[in-house]
Amino acid sequence: MQPSGPDPSDFRRPRLEGKLVTVGRAEDVPEGRGATVEIEGGRELALYHAEGGFHCIENFCPHKGAPLADGDLIGHTVACHWHGWRFDLRTGACLNRASEPVQTYEVVIEDGWIKIRI
Repeated sequence: MQPSGPDPSDFRRPRLEGKLVTVGRAEDVPEGRGATVEIEGGRELALYHAEGGFHCIENFCPHKGAPLADGDLIGHTVACHWHGWRFDLRTGACLNRASEPVQTYEVVIEDGWIKIRI
């Protein structure tokens, strides 16, 4: 029998190297919401407060470039507003097309501050 779904080894893993960048306060991102975070160099990431935790992925859908921070958050997934592609916030896996994951980033909460490893 063939396993169903994408091979977990194909997912883009969270960046665990690099520096932590403070992006805001945890209380500023309500549960069940996403936010666009601009980091150095003008790069945008999508930050979510979902299911009691914080998750960060690249902000642009690989399909047509839509901002994922504006997508519909359902549990640990976000659906792109433009064409409905869905991504798992924990792994970056695209649930519609396994070959199109998005990069995930480690999120650390320290004394109420949200920090993202870039």
